[in-house]
Amino acid sequence: MSELSIDLSWFRSTPTLAEGKIDNGHDITYNAQFTLPGDAAPDWGGDADATNPEQALAASLSSCHMMTFLALAAKAGWPVSTYADHAEASLGKTDKGLMAVTELKLMPRVSFDTGFQIGAEKIEEMHERAHRYCFVANSISAKMTIVPVV
Repeated sequence: MSELSIDLSWFRSTPTLAEGKIDNGHDITYNAQFTLPGDAAPDWGGDADATNPEQALAASLSSCHMMTFLALAAKAGWPVSTYADHAEASLGKTDKGLMAVTELKLMPRVSFDTGFQIGAEKIEEMHERAHRYCFVANSISAKMTIVPVV
C-alpha cells in the first residue's frame, strides 16, 4: 500500500520552552509545495487564522467522503454538477475522561444537471454507502453523522 505524508515544522520562538507559554504555531507542507499554517484551536490559545488538528480531521473526512460519493455517483450514472459540504468537529471527553474529537458531522449538499431527478431517500442511501467505503471514516472511532442537505 502507498504511504502518504506531510512535512511539519515548528521552532521555538521564546528563549526557553516553558509550560503555559508554548507557541503552538507551525507549518504543514503538502507535497513539498503547499504550506498551510497550523496552530491549536482558538479555545486552546491558537490562532483562529491557522488551521487546527480538529479542523484538519474534519476536512480529511469531508474530502474522503466527497471523493467516495462522486465515484459511487459516477458508477450509478448520476450527473453530479456541484458538491459542497460544511463539516464540524466536536471536542469532548471520552468514556475514559480523555479529551478527544467525539463527533464529526458532515452536511453535504449535492446538485445535479438540469432535468435529473432523484429522491432524497436515494441521496441519503448513496451518502451512507460513501461513508461505508470512505478510507478516512473507516479509520476514525469518533461518532460520525452525515446530514445531507436536500
